[in-house]
Amino acid sequence: VQLVESGGGSVEAGGSLRLSCIASGLFISTYCMAWFRQVPGKGREGVASFDEDGTITYADSVKGRFTLSKDNASKDNAKKILYLEMTNLQSEDSAMYYCAGVWGVCPMMGRGTWYPNWGQGTQVTV
Repeated sequence: VQLVESGGGSVEAGGSLRLSCIASGLFISTYCMAWFRQVPGKGREGVASFDEDGTITYADSVKGRFTLSKDNASKDNAKKILYLEMTNLQSEDSAMYYCAGVWGVCPMMGRGTWYPNWGQGTQVTV
């Protein structure tokens, strides 16, 4: 499985960005993906993930500003896309944002301990 993030950049406070993560090399539909972020010198933080029942969990700091969504990039389930729409960005949102994935049902987001697959990250600077 390969995860590739894109969409990061530099924006002013109050601005918006849309992050994308393409997961390829999949062969079944039950692959769960989530977004995490990390600032140098600090621990990794869960941003948004799908729960086992399909609902979405957001970090308290991003609720009402970030929106998680997904799409199938191919009909044969070989690729999936995960999006993170970020609005009203603030300086505290500056971080490297990572896409992570795991086969099967979606685990607890936490700090990403249950996610074995990770992308290289995309930098967001506010």
